[in-house]
Amino acid sequence: MGIKGHGIEALSEFAMEHIKAAGKRALPYYGKGKTRVKFDQGMVTEADLRIADYFQEKLNERFPDHHIFKYDELNEKYSHEGKRYLWIFDPIEGVANYQAGIPIWGMSVALLDNFWPILGVFYMPATGDIFHARAGQDAFWGKKKIQISEAATINDESVLFTFSRFHQYYRSNFPGKIRNLGCASAHICYVAMGRADAAVIANESFQGLAAARVILEAAGGKVCNFDGCDFHLNEYLDGQKIDDHLLVAAPESFTQVRKCLKPGP
Repeated sequence: MGIKGHGIEALSEFAMEHIKAAGKRALPYYGKGKTRVKFDQGMVTEADLRIADYFQEKLNERFPDHHIFKYDELNEKYSHEGKRYLWIFDPIEGVANYQAGIPIWGMSVALLDNFWPILGVFYMPATGDIFHARAGQDAFWGKKKIQISEAATINDESVLFTFSRFHQYYRSNFPGKIRNLGCASAHICYVAMGRADAAVIANESFQGLAAARVILEAAGGKVCNFDGCDFHLNEYLDGQKIDDHLLVAAPESFTQVRKCLKPGP
């Protein structure tokens, strides 16, 4: 049974409905971390587990033969019928912001059909922003179609998002604004909608990038290794950390952005 037979509309509606419902379950914990500690492990773990358990419960009810991504239970054999579907759910992205009460955080869900991506959703409960796409089709911010920036060149009005310790790895002569909002999927989605020209991503995982990758590519963007080589996310299905730094941009902008960033503090 192919995607159409299984019901791509039903799959998309399930993802959209339950990521929003999961967001409601995240909000009571939002900003409730202990203010005197850098990372409130107990609060974050409780929130993460409750949100993940909710999504697992709803998936079992609606699609009991589907799988949910777990690093230690991955079966990479070709499957048939419902068993071919693998959901990747990330309960909290931008954990430091979530704990501190800063609204740039969210949760994501992606769906693979025998390891081919077919949809991705990233939802930011504190702001109400939802980004979504089906692979090979258009990308959306809510109901509005989005696409990457059409600017031919980067300039002093261009925006580059970076990771938190970017300054320890690169010397920059990027002509525009450099920002870090503390949430990689938000950075990627802002590039997808043209609010930023590029993003440098580090210390990420398959789970954290699965949905944003679908949205970005549907909007005309691409993720590459920083040296310009193609990046293949499925190589990290086993759970290993992505050690390489990644560049997110319009394909035409990669060379321009890379020339502005040199290794070394």
